[in-house]
Amino acid sequence: MPVKTPITVAYGDGIGPEITAATLKILNAADAPIDPEIIEVGEKVYLQGFSSGISDEAWASLKRTKVLLKGPITTPQGGGYKSLNVTLRKTLGLYANVRPCTAYAPYVPTKHPDMNLVIIRENEEGTYAGIEHRQTEDVYQCLKIVTRGGCERIIHYAFEYARKFNRKKVTCLTKDNIMKMTDGIFHQVFNEIAKEYPDIQNEHFIIDIGTALVAAQPERFDVIVTSNLYGDILSDVAAQVAGSVGLAGSANVGNHMAMFEAIHGSAPDIAGKKIANPSGLLNGAIQMLIHINQPASATIIENAWLVTLEDGIHTADIYSKEYSKRKVNTDEFADAVIERLGKIPHHFKPVSYQTDVRPKILCYGESKSFTAKKELVGVDVFIENTKLTPLELGEKLSKLATDLKLIVITSRGLKIWPNSMIDAPYANHCSCRFQSSADLKNAKVISHHDIIQLLQKFDEAGFDVIKTENLYLFDGKPGFSLAQGQ
Repeated sequence: MPVKTPITVAYGDGIGPEITAATLKILNAADAPIDPEIIEVGEKVYLQGFSSGISDEAWASLKRTKVLLKGPITTPQGGGYKSLNVTLRKTLGLYANVRPCTAYAPYVPTKHPDMNLVIIRENEEGTYAGIEHRQTEDVYQCLKIVTRGGCERIIHYAFEYARKFNRKKVTCLTKDNIMKMTDGIFHQVFNEIAKEYPDIQNEHFIIDIGTALVAAQPERFDVIVTSNLYGDILSDVAAQVAGSVGLAGSANVGNHMAMFEAIHGSAPDIAGKKIANPSGLLNGAIQMLIHINQPASATIIENAWLVTLEDGIHTADIYSKEYSKRKVNTDEFADAVIERLGKIPHHFKPVSYQTDVRPKILCYGESKSFTAKKELVGVDVFIENTKLTPLELGEKLSKLATDLKLIVITSRGLKIWPNSMIDAPYANHCSCRFQSSADLKNAKVISHHDIIQLLQKFDEAGFDVIKTENLYLFDGKPGFSLAQGQ
């Protein structure tokens, strides 16, 4: 008998226990050589006092098996509870979120029957770093953190995935026409890495038109790589365009650990009714079997699932009078898949992972030594201003100047001083830019002590300083954006 691979299984909340039990039943019937360890995560664990939704014992299981098959979970509202998915992805280093979006027409209605794309989403950085602050009565901030190493890792993964599964093209989606630094480095790294894969086509779109094209012409895409927030939104759009979010599985992959799940939520409104479709989690489990080098089990299960769709055995969410023959519940659907193990689909192309699968993808962002010349030339001082007009504020702040001179005042990225063309500028939350020179080519390098002296003057003048951001030149080029209108 083959050696069984230990995996950790979490049933989750809502419909989680039902679809997880159905999925495990199919895996067992297919003789998939796995040895599940059951843990509890989610709502019950949150309410036991674990703010992350996972206990120490569960962490220990994950460290042993390095593989998690997880049902959807419910995060309680309020109380400072953190998303378990985000916690797992960041703690376990699951940098790549892989979401195949395939059409199963005509059995699952879609306007795009030839759609077959994969979205590979960066999983640890961007706005999902979860760094937020309330700075004033009505201003809230979310920081978008992007690293070159993180970009290199996910983009290498996308190209390696394309090679592993015989995909022909990788498309990069960013918004670097607006976010020229954070999204700009993602696009730049994509262009650099694409040169290493001359056998794979590459292209880039701005995220808004890219998303529109996924919705209108998904057949033109093969593998898409993008950052965290964009990928989260886009993958749900793509799954729905393919026919149903309920069918899509998701892999969260790192170099040492991996988590597999459905992309849908816990659906508490139908929990306990045995009507949920287990296909999303089952497709996640098929990705898991490929990951743990069990392609034969993945092949037999996916083919049986495709035959079940062809035979019109459908749960309520995809049932139609035209193509369905029998409406079944969660357990009956699992039994139907089991009955078809060993059968080959006729309408759909049979899958065969035995020959397609290559070794597990491992990607590491390069750890380069810092070589750019970094020079401190100024500071942005953010304040809450409730009394002064932009003109009054500019006059008062100009008097605080030391070796640092007031260059511009912005609010929400828009210039409000000097010479603002706005009729009624919002001036409560202000960024006050001080530099050693308005001409950065002639800017003098300053010290942190210079900034401290400036902040002391702000304090003496009674300003409420919210935060500061240092302004650096890197090899003579500004490491900061200009204001809109500057």
